[in-house]
Amino acid sequence: MSTILDTFIAPPCHDEIETLYRDEHLVLINKPSGLLSLSGKNPQNLDSVHHRLVQIYPGCTLVHRLDFGTSGLMVVARNKAINAALCQQFSQRTVTKVYSALLCGHLENDEGVIDAAIAKDPSLFPLMSICALNGKPARSRYQVVERFYHRQEKGALLPLTRVQLMPETGRTHQLRIHCQLLGHPILGCDLYGVRLLPGTERVPRLMLHASELHFRHPISEAWMNAQNASPF
Repeated sequence: MSTILDTFIAPPCHDEIETLYRDEHLVLINKPSGLLSLSGKNPQNLDSVHHRLVQIYPGCTLVHRLDFGTSGLMVVARNKAINAALCQQFSQRTVTKVYSALLCGHLENDEGVIDAAIAKDPSLFPLMSICALNGKPARSRYQVVERFYHRQEKGALLPLTRVQLMPETGRTHQLRIHCQLLGHPILGCDLYGVRLLPGTERVPRLMLHASELHFRHPISEAWMNAQNASPF
């Protein structure tokens, strides 16, 4: 049995968490890129979304997480009952999530579905892997918004595709590994292939943003249709 050793130390994040909506039951926030969702076991990784928000909303808990490099919408429960109700919506897949991303290269198709099971492997930590035998089902849809070229410092053109990604399941690193499987990794991804591509070495962040979140308020049952435009 492999032992997981997490040596990652998060650099300081000076960006603030933006509060988009709050009531006595829940809080909707815009998470900055470069901030952990939950504090790590290493005391040097204390700063996180939860660590900051629990100072303001004692007893609050995270319903879901975004990767360290991902920015965008998160819903935070202000008590255990609300957390349970929201988690049920996520587990029943009645929550709709839409992400904005920049992918390396030009996708051939305007839309499509990636259906590939994802597995944890402690020997590869923190990487996940595509594994039909031992993986959990994972399904993502994508839709192309635009294809364009980004001119770099020395004049070279980097082909990019702006897409909307709609994960139908919520596996760790799902969108990143599914885009890699497509052959078009997310720009700025340090785990799944992109750093090997010429012209991507100086990208300041992971170009992945949670731009839409649709769910029912657990008390009023009104639809919460949160939208937050991509910063890139």
